[in-house]
Amino acid sequence: MDRISCHRAVEGLASDQDGVVSRRQLRQLGIDHDDIRREVESGRWVVRGTQTVALHRGALSVLARRWSAIWETGAAIGVLDGVSSLQHSGLTGYEDDDVHLSVVHNHNTRLLPGVRIHKVIRRVAGEVIDAGLPRTRSEIAAVRAAHWARSDRQAALLLLMPVQQRLTTPARLAAAQRLVRGRTRRSLIRSVVRDIAFGVQSLGELDFAALCRARGLPEPSRQVVRQGPRGRIYLDVRWDDHGLVVEIDGVHHGIGLNPTEDNLRQNSVTLAGDRVLRIDVIGLRLETRRFMDQVEAGLRLAPAA
Repeated sequence: MDRISCHRAVEGLASDQDGVVSRRQLRQLGIDHDDIRREVESGRWVVRGTQTVALHRGALSVLARRWSAIWETGAAIGVLDGVSSLQHSGLTGYEDDDVHLSVVHNHNTRLLPGVRIHKVIRRVAGEVIDAGLPRTRSEIAAVRAAHWARSDRQAALLLLMPVQQRLTTPARLAAAQRLVRGRTRRSLIRSVVRDIAFGVQSLGELDFAALCRARGLPEPSRQVVRQGPRGRIYLDVRWDDHGLVVEIDGVHHGIGLNPTEDNLRQNSVTLAGDRVLRIDVIGLRLETRRFMDQVEAGLRLAPAA
């Protein structure tokens, strides 16, 4: 390959990687150390670390930083993981500027600016997507992101959002949770994944009635059947003497036309004279006290006329 063809090939490769290439990729295209030095001295290229070469002098984009993080850590060992893998797969609405990588625990790594390297005990079979930027599958990335999160709230969000945004399914997330071994908040992650996968059915573990008893609140009726304008309405929890209904929403309540049906049902119950409190199942897991404070306040109010 002549010099012009080599440089065209380099430019084509760099365009797919937001302007960066690795030294290994350059060697494979016939560009040696002296060629790189000449391009750098001419001001056309910039060396970014030990393995990364930028074909421009500007700041690196998010994608370029991800490629660089993998090369600088070791292309054979580092994989985009956690939040970064989810973002690369299309996750929106969650901000984290660091690049998160996972490496198997027996590999030595060095500190890199803006890169968080997480050691994992082992890789799960089939977890890595090799096409394009090496990254973990969304369900694996979500569970690891939850283990690495700074708070329980962040952990729950990182499990919930990939399912809501169709990056994975509740079933795949549940399977991943059983395979991924993390060091932190294991019980919480198991509970939240169960909530996501099975919705209010998982509430048997939490036992809403037990929460009421712990507060000294009266025992509610469960799965109450009422007649609405379009047929039967099934209410999760109702206190008959207080005119108070609590609806506990699983993850599926935010999908498709479910909010419309939920709103119609709630409106029918409200028009019939009951007050309705809505509690999402994961919120009840994370903010038990605050939601139960609202239930207690609702029970103290006189029934609607």
